[in-house]
Amino acid sequence: MATMEVDAEQQQHRRRPVFTIDDDHPFDLDACIAPYTGRTIIDRLVAIIIQCPSIAPHALSLAFQRLYRLRDPSLLNTVISAYESVLGTQEGKGLPPVANVVSVDMEWVEDVTKRNIAERTKLEVELKTYTNNMIKESIRMAHRDLGDFFRSTGEFGLALKHYTKSREFCSTSQHVLDMCMSVLELAVEQRNYAHIPSYVYKAEGALESLTIGSAVAGVAAPSSAGTSQVVPQSSAMAIGTGFSSAAGGGGIGASVTGSVGSGSGQAIQGRKPTDRDHMQTKLEFVLALSHLGTGAYDKAAIAFLRLGPPEQLGDWIGKLVAPSDIAIYGTLCALASLPRSFVKAQLVDNPTFATYIEQEPYVRELVQSYMASNFKTVLDILSRHSIRHNTDIHLSPHIPELTKLIRHVSLVLYFAPFETVRLERMAEALGWGIEEVEREVVGLIQNGRIVGRVDSRGKILVAKKTDHRAELFSHAMKMASEMEKTNRKLLLRMRLQQADLVVKDPKMARREQDRGLETALGDNLV
Repeated sequence: MATMEVDAEQQQHRRRPVFTIDDDHPFDLDACIAPYTGRTIIDRLVAIIIQCPSIAPHALSLAFQRLYRLRDPSLLNTVISAYESVLGTQEGKGLPPVANVVSVDMEWVEDVTKRNIAERTKLEVELKTYTNNMIKESIRMAHRDLGDFFRSTGEFGLALKHYTKSREFCSTSQHVLDMCMSVLELAVEQRNYAHIPSYVYKAEGALESLTIGSAVAGVAAPSSAGTSQVVPQSSAMAIGTGFSSAAGGGGIGASVTGSVGSGSGQAIQGRKPTDRDHMQTKLEFVLALSHLGTGAYDKAAIAFLRLGPPEQLGDWIGKLVAPSDIAIYGTLCALASLPRSFVKAQLVDNPTFATYIEQEPYVRELVQSYMASNFKTVLDILSRHSIRHNTDIHLSPHIPELTKLIRHVSLVLYFAPFETVRLERMAEALGWGIEEVEREVVGLIQNGRIVGRVDSRGKILVAKKTDHRAELFSHAMKMASEMEKTNRKLLLRMRLQQADLVVKDPKMARREQDRGLETALGDNLV
């Protein structure tokens, strides 16, 4: 299996654009990181330190406050390296050194390191013991616990190894689903989007098996309740165990995130009706994030717009993503890649996605301006909130391309109602310079997005006139010519058959001769 590890050092020291916070480009650091918890908040603060040197000391201080709540001492080096990389740049001159901003608590480092070593030793001993005793369920849980441990300590390669190893010891669909969800969380934290779809499909298969198992259990429960036979408790547990194994849904009575043995008496209980919706929403979210990460913006937009309400994401809210992030991801991808009619039907008139947009008021203003063809306001909003977009760990690599696509869509939609329009007027409506508008329009004409030509001397964009009457007449003549050719071929075939000039297969000719001979013999006998 291909490794899912990401070179963190290379990502952090990769040259990224630097942004200056001012009145035209505001950014509230505390409000931006407030919805997040765990490792996600550290990753976002590291991105902010690198790209916003003016607030790097504040971000460094917040990162130290949060990472002391975790159990990964290596994050200290990650955060300090990011800050020191900023100090060595032109924009970082004048910033205070690390020692003047924060102090490293060596006692915490030593204490956490000792506790991590002790817990790792304990978990590895448990795994070895269970392996020697050949206890399948215990081995699975030991691998799961080791995966959780290595993930919390930042050793993602070992975490993935134990998560995938636990697959060999899964005895129910619930176990497979738990394993897939753990791997998906790990992939999102590492931003390894290429591995997400395969585990989403595995999880969907396990979820379908659980759904079928719960449906069968629901049908079987009333019939068993109508009988007067008394079943001993031990026998009932055995029946439940065998049923859940046969149905492939042995964890039906367990919660989504919990683990339950195949011999649990809870296996005959039905799952909550909303559990499937919660899991399906999580799977749709990670698949949408995968599409975004791989640059499939149209698929990402459709997937984001079809998500369930935020509460169905459960504990992923804050740990992996915030509702405001989903509003931004879905809206930018939709505006950049989908037709306006689809945006109107699936975004504007979507009450579920409106709950996400409520978390970011400027997103609603962005959509309203787009639908009202106020493209200058659209581009101004994108520019005003560019720092928020470019410091997002999932969105930042795609902002240049998404912004370019939205600019192109704005030009195409603005020109659509006109036959001729001055470039000066377009520049005024979009807030650009004339040369910039001319350059963009020429590119769109070359790509076929705009059907027209540019008068460079008069600075006028002229649409290509289409004579619909002549086009219809030409199409009719073409169809008539094709029909005439077809009829001539049919007449020629009919005349060839009438003249017996058709070349036949020798086998067919022999069969016809045999058939004729049999007919003649039959007549003679009669």
